[in-house]
Amino acid sequence: MASTSASSIQKSFKYDVFLSFRGEDTRKNFVDHLYHALTQKGIYTYRDDEEIKKGEKISGELIRSIEDSKFYIIVFSKNYASSSWCLDELVKIMECQKTNEHTAFPVFYDVEPTEVRKQSGAVEKAFEKHKEEESAEKWRKALREAADLAGWELKNIFDGHEAKLITKMVEEISLELRFTDSSVDGKLVGMETRVKDVVSSLDINIEDHVRMIGIWGMGGAGKTTLARAVFDQISFRFEGSSFVGNVREMSGHPCGLKSLQKQVLSDVLNDPNIIVNGASDMKRMMRGRKVLVVLDDVDHIDQLEALAGEPNWFKPGSRVIITTREEQVLVAHGVPKNLILHVNLLSREEANCLFNRYAFGRLIPNQGYEELACQVIRYAAGLPLTIKVLGSFLRGKDELEWRDALDRLKTIPLKETLKILEVSYDGLEEDYKEIFLDVACILKGWWKERAIRALESCGFHARSGLKVLEQKSLITVSSNGLLDMHDHIEEMGKNIVRRLHPNEPHRHSRLWIKEEIEDILVNNKGTKAIKCINLRLVNLYVAKKGLQKMRGLRFLKMDHLFHDIGQDRICLPNGLRYLSLYNYPFKCFPKKFQPNNLVGLDILHSNADQHWEVGEKVEL
Repeated sequence: MASTSASSIQKSFKYDVFLSFRGEDTRKNFVDHLYHALTQKGIYTYRDDEEIKKGEKISGELIRSIEDSKFYIIVFSKNYASSSWCLDELVKIMECQKTNEHTAFPVFYDVEPTEVRKQSGAVEKAFEKHKEEESAEKWRKALREAADLAGWELKNIFDGHEAKLITKMVEEISLELRFTDSSVDGKLVGMETRVKDVVSSLDINIEDHVRMIGIWGMGGAGKTTLARAVFDQISFRFEGSSFVGNVREMSGHPCGLKSLQKQVLSDVLNDPNIIVNGASDMKRMMRGRKVLVVLDDVDHIDQLEALAGEPNWFKPGSRVIITTREEQVLVAHGVPKNLILHVNLLSREEANCLFNRYAFGRLIPNQGYEELACQVIRYAAGLPLTIKVLGSFLRGKDELEWRDALDRLKTIPLKETLKILEVSYDGLEEDYKEIFLDVACILKGWWKERAIRALESCGFHARSGLKVLEQKSLITVSSNGLLDMHDHIEEMGKNIVRRLHPNEPHRHSRLWIKEEIEDILVNNKGTKAIKCINLRLVNLYVAKKGLQKMRGLRFLKMDHLFHDIGQDRICLPNGLRYLSLYNYPFKCFPKKFQPNNLVGLDILHSNADQHWEVGEKVEL
């Protein structure tokens, strides 16, 4: 199957706009103002600065400039048709216009469309001297075709106010360019629909109020990319705009919030030397302009209070976009629930496309790499950050290097992904960190209510703790009430537990790998460091003494037990606070087990008939 390289999907142009005009009519007024308005908005515009056209034919350089421009603005004035140079330009423009790559917009400055179309009135008078020339007919055809295009007629728009027309033209050209740019950037995969959703929530056509919206999601999910794409697409619609990146990081520096306040005001007022003395200056200086402000990676309410305190700081019509991993920050700042947009991970199709762009520079994998690419995409599990990092890393490597990298990922997590994800963990209170690690290592896939019961048995405020984790995008709760988290967040949690002593599992706080647990139990390596164990398919003979040294063990879950020893040969730690046994073979617990600290007990499909009230001191 033939493939298309990323660079050839759509042609790129040297110029955004080519201006065609009659210098003596409009160079020093309308065209001059239009040119400066376009360039101020970052629209790269070609304007021929020759005061007098030299020669009868347009130059090859000018033809190349026309071919290398995406849009054409043709300013029809009374004397436009008197210039053979202008008419040759027009013929070339109309030739390019017929392709799908170029678009022409006529401006009827001081003539009417019908005069251009029929070469009547002022246009007829201007064209008079060309009637007998060899090119007359192709020039007439070009004038007719141009007059039929959608464009702008000055006298019928804004009552002939040139400044207002220029503002509208720049706005519409900007919008066209942003649509084009979003389709050209093949690495913004999956963004089109997401951008539309954000723009729809902003509702920028309603200008009687200020609106703040939140973009919320886990680290590496593409919040910043999405916010930047929206900013680039709509910022031209505002009188001032500012994109403030890395708010979390920057606000931690000395005078960090003050420097961010200065950045916002410098951007929206276009004044790099502005002096800011706090929130009162922000409010006073911004409320006179309709602005777009993006605050990226916010993690504390103080940052919002300093940078976008209240809607009355801004002129009606202004919009503020806040990206964060912390849903509660948005709620606390008064962002309505319906304006908090959760960033979904990439679909399988989107993930395929994005990875192929980064790894192969095209739409499909190179021959022989299809299955390897699928393995990487499965590992990434829809997280754009991982897809980009791995795609860039693997690009240009041979098949053996790919296989080696994939084997390494089975035991060594991707450092760049973990670094981004761990920011959310680092911001947790200590007890919430413990809850997170319990979920990552053991409780993922549990019913939420059962997990709450187990965590509360261990002394945690589990209900509020799980809510915090959910608001920080560290966990999710499925529609049927099961705890879940992204594979890389689970990987990050397990890495936190193992990394200090990677080759000494008996020093880990949580154990979930069967072979490691059995080795610790059989060889009596238990330590006080071990807090939680989740073990399946274990012979109780293995556990007969190995649990005894685990004096810090608070959580023990053992499933599908079988045995070849008597019950009194098993030693359960007396410090246990939660105990879950599935298929326990005996009718009672070991005599030496004193469950004075035991709060939670789950015994399923077991022979035990010894019961006590939860929390009650029990003699066995």
